[in-house]
Amino acid sequence: MKEYLAKIKKFTSTRTFMLVVSFLGLFLVSVGISVLVFTFILGRGKSGATPSTGADGKSKINLNLPKVESCPINGQMFTKAEKDIWETRRPIATIIENHVDSRPPSGLSRADVVYEAVAEGGITRFLTVFYCDTSAEDVRIGPIRSVRVYYIDWAQEYGLPLFVHSGGANNICSSCPGGIKPKGDVATEVDAFKKLVVLNWRYAQGNSMDAGTNIGFPIVWRDYERIPGAATEHTFMGSSDKLFEEGTKRGFGYNDAKGKPWVNSFTSWKFVDGKTSESPTAREISFSFWDNKPDYDVKWVYDSAKNVYLRFNGGKEYVDMDTKTQLAASNVIIQFTKERGPVDKEGHMIYTTTGTGKALVFQNGSVLEGTWSKETQASRTKYFDSKGKEISLVKGKIWLEIVPAGNEVKY
Repeated sequence: MKEYLAKIKKFTSTRTFMLVVSFLGLFLVSVGISVLVFTFILGRGKSGATPSTGADGKSKINLNLPKVESCPINGQMFTKAEKDIWETRRPIATIIENHVDSRPPSGLSRADVVYEAVAEGGITRFLTVFYCDTSAEDVRIGPIRSVRVYYIDWAQEYGLPLFVHSGGANNICSSCPGGIKPKGDVATEVDAFKKLVVLNWRYAQGNSMDAGTNIGFPIVWRDYERIPGAATEHTFMGSSDKLFEEGTKRGFGYNDAKGKPWVNSFTSWKFVDGKTSESPTAREISFSFWDNKPDYDVKWVYDSAKNVYLRFNGGKEYVDMDTKTQLAASNVIIQFTKERGPVDKEGHMIYTTTGTGKALVFQNGSVLEGTWSKETQASRTKYFDSKGKEISLVKGKIWLEIVPAGNEVKY
């Protein structure tokens, strides 16, 4: 035994043994680094497995099951399995941009409701509400951009949603005296950060989720490869599943602070089944937000086979990058509203969200002329026909176009 141990001791002191150990150590280190790098790379492109998605990113739900459950947001029908998932969450309300350099967007085809309004300089931006149609699988959402005060008013219609944005109109200036921008740069009435603070949405663990500030990777991330060469401001993306998970961690799940479902205090629109029209009277809808911004001109064309309107923007089909499908809506609502501004040196605009105004509701290939009404900033906007009766919306996707009063809409 002593002789055997002596031989082992003699071998471990040789140059050959030391080389073997060194190479083995380097091999193990390189393998470990490779695994970490590979995992990181995968993490940038995928949000990971969740209760609604498998490791391969595909739905675990059999979407061929009967669609018997109505979405409270837009009336669209889904499976019982999808309802079981959305009843663990509350809606995401995300600011998604529409700058021509950021197109096409990702995830917009999965939004239940979309609001479109001018953010600045005739360039429109979307407030997108994700809830029921993101139950079956994780959805990449973006590009995420900054918020304006009027989007907050529409978001309030969904209670305390997970309000996702990247910055917003504000008067903060780290290089200015007192940390505040000079008077006149940003009008008080357009200060979105101030409004979010007043609502008690904006704090470290609040329902206001500011990309890069109080949420980060892997919930949101910069994707420089989605549109190669795009400016940095066009790159912030988010994961729907990760956002829902983060909201629940912060106490913004399906139930409110009193343990009551958020839908208990939610005012839903009225919904009806659609009726395909073989002889539509409103086959095309077209309008401009600002006359000097043709890239943001909108056209909707009725598809009688599917009973939806298909969206065109700037004269081109408007598609979702990730699904490769053209954006479609069962309801297109033109909400005429008072436009005011620019109200400050930074060019911010104001769009009236409360009160009443004219509205056009397009559905089933026809149009209903009526009015819109919103009593307070937090109350639900409702739509009424010429006789004052609330208009029922067709079950399915809803797009609300916030158009300056006086603009022409052709149909």
